[in-house]
Amino acid sequence: MHCESALQQRNNCKSRNTRVPKMGATPKIAPSMLASDFANLASEAKRMLDFGADWLHMDIMDGYVSLLSWTSLLKDFASLSFYFFSTSCFSHFHRHFVPNLTIGAPVIESLRKQTKAFLDCHLMVTNPIDYVEPLGKAGASGFTFHVEVSKENWQELIQKIKSKAMRPGVALKPGTPIEEVYPLVDSENLVEMVLVMTVEPGFGGQKFMPEMVDKVRVLRKKYPALDIEVDGGLGPSTIEMAASAGANCIVAGSSIFGAADAKLCFGKSGEMLTSFLQPRSKHICF
Repeated sequence: MHCESALQQRNNCKSRNTRVPKMGATPKIAPSMLASDFANLASEAKRMLDFGADWLHMDIMDGYVSLLSWTSLLKDFASLSFYFFSTSCFSHFHRHFVPNLTIGAPVIESLRKQTKAFLDCHLMVTNPIDYVEPLGKAGASGFTFHVEVSKENWQELIQKIKSKAMRPGVALKPGTPIEEVYPLVDSENLVEMVLVMTVEPGFGGQKFMPEMVDKVRVLRKKYPALDIEVDGGLGPSTIEMAASAGANCIVAGSSIFGAADAKLCFGKSGEMLTSFLQPRSKHICF
């Protein structure tokens, strides 16, 4: 599907004094490499790109230490009770964003050597600003951070992301009101994509949360040309709900990598997304 150039979009929108993001709401399928065989990451990426993937979705998670693991580690210390109630203990428990620990800049750098594909990095971390420089050097294409951990420094964060030639995006967890991302999209230094989580972040293979579709619908009505990505529990049976609400970027992991016929599943997902977004391709102005 062909879209108007950024210059044409700006000219068409000029009379409305509006801004246009760099990509716009064109359909994109982004296989979640979290569900792939990490021992063969490069070949798995190539397989997805051969299927027709637009992006490769890379989940970067910081991992946290559970209370159980800490008590097991310290059970032989007489000072366990003192440690548990100390400030340092609590700060450690809450220092990380999700329980799972995945990949970092070294893996992105290695994969970049094997492909020129758009590497759509989703940062499920507490301090995303610390990852900007290493991921920029590694060759990441997109840098999507969570609004929940960036309320105080999102303007600085977006500037740094852009300074490293990466495309900024913002994500929100299921329990976060959609209104919290509005300032980041309306800003002069705007993000270019909003990622709506349709599962709780941290692990793949979870069930799709249909109530999150309302967030997508509200976003699409407010921002007709914005890239809206959905992530979590997406497959042929749930893409219809997300796409009909206005999502144009679909992250699919287990449904593709775990399918008996991954190519067929990928094809059906892409066809379904495109069929819903074809009428939307003309909505190029905010």
